[in-house]
Amino acid sequence: MASASIPATLIPGDGIGPEITAAVVEILDALGKPFVWDVQQGGMAAVEKSGDPLPPALLDSIRRTRLALKGPLATPVGGGYRSVNVRLREEFKLYANLRPARTLIAGGRYEDIDIVLVRENLEGFYIGFEHYIPIDGDPQAAAISSGINTRAGSRRVAEFAFEYALKHGRKKVTIVHKANVLKALSGIFLDTAREVARKYEGKVAMDDRIIDACAMQLVLKPWQFDVILTTNLFGDILSDEIAGLVGGLGMAPGANIGVDAAIFEAVHGSAPDIAGKGVANPLALLLATALMLDHVGRSDAALTLRNAIDGMLRDDGVRTGDLGGSATTRDMTQAIVRRVSKT
Repeated sequence: MASASIPATLIPGDGIGPEITAAVVEILDALGKPFVWDVQQGGMAAVEKSGDPLPPALLDSIRRTRLALKGPLATPVGGGYRSVNVRLREEFKLYANLRPARTLIAGGRYEDIDIVLVRENLEGFYIGFEHYIPIDGDPQAAAISSGINTRAGSRRVAEFAFEYALKHGRKKVTIVHKANVLKALSGIFLDTAREVARKYEGKVAMDDRIIDACAMQLVLKPWQFDVILTTNLFGDILSDEIAGLVGGLGMAPGANIGVDAAIFEAVHGSAPDIAGKGVANPLALLLATALMLDHVGRSDAALTLRNAIDGMLRDDGVRTGDLGGSATTRDMTQAIVRRVSKT
């Protein structure tokens, strides 16, 4: 493909991260090298090198490229370290978390799943504003946590969800909330999202669900959902539930979108128990790469990559152990490279 390569930050990550990242780079090379990489370390790999899971060199790189692909990062236990992923979202104001889930392997418990979840990424209970209250000599007798949703933050992510639906030919956005109990915290999100929805009347339909009902209906009848828009904590939970409908987190890509930067990731963990064994499934990071290609206007390359993945799974039957097969990471990489190279 003739388009010029786009500067991007590449964070191999921890555990299986370097293995699946290497697979992605090899496949992208066969796809025409759409990105030119600035490789930076984060997570435990960065702690061992510099004592900081998010070193200044990594942050400076993302500020420069405004675009990153990230393998799984482990947050060190103890030592006062905050979640690396939360810090990245806050640092670059990545307000929208995009989590699509699509059936890739037929014959599972659910067929023809195609749901996109849009999660508000910066507010709610994840601001981490919490503390203990001492009672009768117990310094941690009670714990208090405060959530914050703003009208501006709710409007921003709602507009993202409806614009995404419109651009990608989606028919409906379902707002998920708990406004029947959390009348202020969840109510402001629901009311604001409804206001945004009115601008899209006749273009994108809107309905809403209480979070517990939504969780049940996702198991009973997931096909009723198209795009789901929700707050931070609910989105964290529902996105993993939706991933379970299509085979688990090994098939779950994620995108974190802000005004000035975007970071794409595999949302699964670093899986240290299988690191170095050559059996890791790279599909989640590959699917995140397809989202990244869409983001930079390379939907042609994204379509080629997705078609190659579909063909490999459907026709070639190449599957790693977590997908019921015996293929290695290398087997899967080579199978996708062969398909990409034919286009």
